[in-house]
Amino acid sequence: MSALEVADWRRRVFAMYADVRADPDPASAHARWVAARDELFATHPSTPLLPQDRDGFTGLPVTTYDPAWRFEAEVEPADGQRIEVETGTDGSVPFERIGVVRLPGVGSLDVWRLASYAGGLFVPVKDALAGRPGGTYGGGRYLLDTVKGADLGPGSTPDSLVLDFNFAYNPSCAYDPMWACPLAQPGNVVPVEIPVGERYDGEY
Repeated sequence: MSALEVADWRRRVFAMYADVRADPDPASAHARWVAARDELFATHPSTPLLPQDRDGFTGLPVTTYDPAWRFEAEVEPADGQRIEVETGTDGSVPFERIGVVRLPGVGSLDVWRLASYAGGLFVPVKDALAGRPGGTYGGGRYLLDTVKGADLGPGSTPDSLVLDFNFAYNPSCAYDPMWACPLAQPGNVVPVEIPVGERYDGEY
């Protein structure tokens, strides 16, 4: 894939999430998100699907929308823990913890800031279904990755975020081993099963 193709992929992802945020009905927005991602994965030159997985691709395994898994959460202050994540493709990527969110029935999740160019927010999650057959991706999924456009927007107060597990998606390394993605750290691992969002069966 070329740099221009990657730029076009990012452009389309940003537009997709803009459409999601503009839709007042989360279930309708989710259906549009599913359809747009399926089209990108099936047709775009920068798809993370391996060549042998593209011919039989019929769509990503995303569950039906469940409003019980949508939250508006205040970001509480936390000590500024810093980590360096080796990604292989992007080298060592620094992250700083800027806070924590507490979600009823789920637990707490660390909120990270990309401590380099662009400075986006990053919230991964690894639940109790991770790595289980028919469950979720073993390394965890992404809820928020604003530097790449995956952003459901702020909540009703300045220090809050919309976190909707129905929009949890697998990182690129779930499809193509050439990618080495930042994965969920201990503060982003929860003991409960999160049955919504993109699932993982290792076959596409």
